Amino acid sequence: MSTQDLARAHGAPVLKARLRTTVEDFRVDEIDTFEPSGSGEHLLLAIEKRGMTTMHALRRIAQWAGVAESAIGYAGLKDRHAVTRQRFTVWIPKKISPDVTALQADDFKVLSADWHARKLPRGALTGNRFVLMLRGVEGERDAIEARLQMIAARGVPNYFGEQRFGRGGDNVSQALAMFAGKRVRRDERSLLLSAARSQIFNAVLDQRVQRNDWDQGIEGDVFMLDGSHSVFGPVEVDETIATRLASFDIHPTGPMWGRGELRPQAAIRVLESYIAQTYAELCDGLEKAGMKQERRGLRLKVSALAWTWQAEDVLSLSFQLPAGSYATTVLRELGDVEDVQRP
Repeated sequence: MSTQDLARAHGAPVLKARLRTTVEDFRVDEIDTFEPSGSGEHLLLAIEKRGMTTMHALRRIAQWAGVAESAIGYAGLKDRHAVTRQRFTVWIPKKISPDVTALQADDFKVLSADWHARKLPRGALTGNRFVLMLRGVEGERDAIEARLQMIAARGVPNYFGEQRFGRGGDNVSQALAMFAGKRVRRDERSLLLSAARSQIFNAVLDQRVQRNDWDQGIEGDVFMLDGSHSVFGPVEVDETIATRLASFDIHPTGPMWGRGELRPQAAIRVLESYIAQTYAELCDGLEKAGMKQERRGLRLKVSALAWTWQAEDVLSLSFQLPAGSYATTVLRELGDVEDVQRP
C-alpha cells in the first residue's frame, strides 16, 4: 500500500501547495533530552547544517577529528533538503579538541561544543521542532485554518512517512527479496526490516482511520502513555480511559510486527490478525529475522501548532512532534503538498 493511498482522518484535502522550493522552507531543530555533563571524553557538538544529510555531517566530523566514523554519536537522522540543527558526539580520548573553527563553513556551523560523559545514542531526543513554508497555496483560507484547528485539537494518524519506504517506495519489495534469500549489507538490512514493519503498521492504522476509531479506545485495545514507550492493556474502556484519551495522556496502539503473542484482544486482535494474513510474507520474514512484537501509538499529537500567512499564497507552519514521527503526516491531513525535492 502506497502512502498516497492511506485514508485521511479529517476529510478531503483543503489545499494544494509546494514544499521545499528553497532549502530554508524546511527547518528542523532537535529538542534535546539532556544538558552536557561538562566532563568526559566525548565532545558534544551542536551543529546547524544546510542541504546535508546526517551521515554526510558525521563523515565531515570524523575527518576533522581524525577518528573512525564509529566514534561519532547522533540521536536521529535529518532530512537533506532542509536547514537542520542537531547534536553529535565525537570520542576524543586525549580530551584535546581539534580547532572547532576548522569545521565552520557556509553549510555547516558549530553552534556550541561541550565535553560530555558518554556517546550520544540513537533516539536520545524528546522530539523535533519544525518550521515549514508552503508556497503556491491554493484553497479557501477559512477551510485551511479550520483544518489546522482540527489537527491541533485531535492530532493526526501516526503513519510512517514515505521516507521510510525508500526511493520510489521499493524498500518493501527489497525486504521481500531479502526474506527470500537475497544478501544485503548490514545497514541495508536494518532499513528493510523497518520498512516491512512500517508497511504492516500503516495498513492497520489505515483500517482504523477508515473506521474512525484511530483515536478512540475500542474493546481489546492496548494503550501507550504519551511521551513514552510504556504500554498497558487490554483494559476495560471506561470513563477514565476515555478522559485520558481526550487529554492526550494515552493513545491506542498498533503492531510493530515480530515474534511473540499479539497483545490486543477481541475486535482489535481480529483486525490485526487479518492484516497479518494479508502481509503474511512480511510477517513471516520479520519473525524469522528475530524481530519481536512491539507497539506504536496510532495517534500523533501535534504540539505548539501555529501558522501565519506570509503572503496571499504563502503559509508558514510551526509545530513540535515526538521523536520517530513525520512532518509529512501532518501535511497530508491538510491536503496535497508537493515536496519538490522528493524523487
